[in-house]
Amino acid sequence: MPIYEYRRPDGTTFEVLQKFSDDALTVDPDTGVPVERVLHAPAIHFKGSGFYANDVGTARGNRELERAAEAGADAHDDKMRSQRKEREKAAKAAPAPKP
Repeated sequence: MPIYEYRRPDGTTFEVLQKFSDDALTVDPDTGVPVERVLHAPAIHFKGSGFYANDVGTARGNRELERAAEAGADAHDDKMRSQRKEREKAAKAAPAPKP
C-alpha cells in the first residue's frame, strides 16, 4: 500500500498509508481542517545502453561507442566498395552501344 502525503492550509504536511482504491482525504483525521493531497514526480531510473544516470559517459561506454562507430564506418566502406565493383563488372559485361 502506498503512503500519501497531505498538506494542511498552514503548510504542514503529514503522511497516511492508504489503499489505491481509497478516496483521497479531504479533512485531517486528527484536527478536522481541510487538506489536499501532495503529488510528487515519480522516481524514474533508465537503465541500459544509451541512458546515463548523470549525463556523463563512462570510459567503458566511450570505448564501446568508438568501437561501434568504427565498425559502422568500416561496414559502410566495405558495402560501397562491393557496390562499386558490381557496377564496374556490369558496365564491362554490357554490350557497347552501337553508333
